[in-house]
Amino acid sequence: MALSKYPKIDVHGETTDTVVFVVNDFINDCYKMKEEYVVIIHGKGTGILRKKIHEILKNNKLVEFYELDVMNLGQTIIKLNKRKC
Repeated sequence: MALSKYPKIDVHGETTDTVVFVVNDFINDCYKMKEEYVVIIHGKGTGILRKKIHEILKNNKLVEFYELDVMNLGQTIIKLNKRKC
């Protein structure tokens, strides 16, 4: 899967409080644009942002599934549900 063609957002520097809004807004916008896959770059670090983002994705009804990129553990790949018109 060539990730370079998918929309992505880099959330380095966000706090666990602000990342909730940033990620949900990004997911909503991409869903409206009928994107199939999106990427969130959170970095490796201590995993605090990654854990929070995965918690957000787990509870977002627009997300079909998500997984860490095996080639870069600092980003998560998300497949969005198909948009129902």
